Amino acid sequence: MDSPRHCRARRLSDDPSAALPTFATLTDTVPIAVVTFQFDPYAHLFGDLAIRWAAIALTVVIVAGLLLAALLARADDLRPDDVAFIAIGIVPGAVIGGRLGYFFLHAGYYGSTPDLLLDPSVGGMELGLAVVGGFLTGIYVAGLLGASVGRWLHVAAAPVLFVLGAGKLTMVLSGAGQGLPSDAGWATAYLGPGPWGSLLPALPSDPSQAWEGIATLAILTVLTVTLMLGAFRRRDGRLFFVAIGLWAVARAAVSMTWRDPVVVGGLNAGGLVAVGIAVGCAMILLVLTLRRQRPATDAPATDAPATDAPPTDAPATDAPPTDAPATRKRPTRT
Repeated sequence: MDSPRHCRARRLSDDPSAALPTFATLTDTVPIAVVTFQFDPYAHLFGDLAIRWAAIALTVVIVAGLLLAALLARADDLRPDDVAFIAIGIVPGAVIGGRLGYFFLHAGYYGSTPDLLLDPSVGGMELGLAVVGGFLTGIYVAGLLGASVGRWLHVAAAPVLFVLGAGKLTMVLSGAGQGLPSDAGWATAYLGPGPWGSLLPALPSDPSQAWEGIATLAILTVLTVTLMLGAFRRRDGRLFFVAIGLWAVARAAVSMTWRDPVVVGGLNAGGLVAVGIAVGCAMILLVLTLRRQRPATDAPATDAPATDAPPTDAPATDAPPTDAPATRKRPTRT
């Protein structure tokens, strides 16, 4: 015998018009996305082996970034094979910084169980402090290689921006990084079984991951044009800090569309980290600019007398005697 709930469901299914008010109410309360994604987020290679499309795309992005760094290093008379050593050196700093940043974002949870911070299967990493940590260990390795750290930072600006921007766009393939619910024409939703990387993936939301990726690649384009016009001729690392500073500003702006709770000034914890990175880059850029101008102001006067130079009109009497025997005349016979 059917329960009253089953009987009511059967009556509603027999009458299609009965479901119309429910759908109309849903459209009035939940925005309908214009851009929807409905595909299998896994690439089934062979057998039971399946890999996320986002992971494959991210691998391609990282390899392309390393190749770009090697080409730029060769053009700047640096050893392109040193790119591999620097990349390996970046990894531990990025992991440690990313986990510390994730602790900062979720201090209430990890404060009671700090040992879980060492478990990579729990939680994730915060991108801002991951960039800071990777920068610190990367320049340490670059310094060990003997070349100028400033030249390596100049070379690294474009590859880092490319990896950050294109890497963010790969998150679109996994549904991760969705922002606040939105009824705008660019709102996105993920349908199908998934699994997707965001909570409530079918809810139309701001594509925050796409905004950050597009903004980062736009910064890369602008800086490339300025380089072609002759800016940053001195390879002292200023280009790197301009690039990361602008990226941090864009990330802070995009963070206002994230689903994370607001901490202060309309910014969440991740946005505050990005603001701190931007301020730090501005301070380092100021120091490098002042250091660049200091040699021109502290240079010694060119008309200073050279008191230690030997006189040019010194007599030649102190010259060591020569042992050439040709100075003697042979006696003549009479």
